[in-house]
Amino acid sequence: MRELLSPEPRTLEQSRGVVIGRTAIIAALGFGLYGFTVGFWRSPLMGAYVALKMPLLIACTLGFNGLLNGLLGLLLGSNLGFKQSLHALLGAFAISALILGSIAPVTFFFALNAPAPDSPSASTAHATYLLFHTALIAIAGVIGVLRLSNLLHNYCVSSNVARATLAAWIAGNAFLGMQFSWIFRPFFGSPNLEVAFLREDPMTGNFAEAVWRSILHVWRMLPDGSLPITAVTILISCFFALILIRESRRNSPSIKRP
Repeated sequence: MRELLSPEPRTLEQSRGVVIGRTAIIAALGFGLYGFTVGFWRSPLMGAYVALKMPLLIACTLGFNGLLNGLLGLLLGSNLGFKQSLHALLGAFAISALILGSIAPVTFFFALNAPAPDSPSASTAHATYLLFHTALIAIAGVIGVLRLSNLLHNYCVSSNVARATLAAWIAGNAFLGMQFSWIFRPFFGSPNLEVAFLREDPMTGNFAEAVWRSILHVWRMLPDGSLPITAVTILISCFFALILIRESRRNSPSIKRP
């Protein structure tokens, strides 16, 4: 399991098909299980749709970001080609998939206990739901990439190149993930729209606008007295997220390149 989730430099150089295949299966299962709980709030059918689309979303993000970082590796001299970049990023996604898959029972019960899509507070529930899962996916994604930080520092020619590669991985995953998630929407299922596998206007708008509208909607619905409590809750959540990310980076295996 450690070889699958934290590939060593020699593993990247070999990039065996069996190892890549098993890592891809872990990533697909983890994201598929989590995806079902994401869409289940709208309906079980939406849950099944999202369980199929989540691995597809990751595959598209992985493919495009792997190609971009393969080119970046050639420019920076990081010794990471296209195949090595794809393998390492796949390992990062598998780690994220294990994190999200492990909390799928929690998110499933969260969906069960959230206001129903036909309730008067459905729009607020949808906005909160979107922000909640966006934060979970972002944290899991960052932890997955940072778990490979020591691998990069031992594989790349210098620490500066390793840090630049790490930043490119995080930025590429975030940007491409947001864009592809918008194209492949719906994932959460708007309560005022019919359940569908894809929307008819995939290129209209963008994910950042949807997140911003959700933030404004939730903020307007908060009672005045609850604003300090909400701010403290957000700060505490960010604090624990930073601790998780820091511990993930600290505990990532330090591997010396042979």
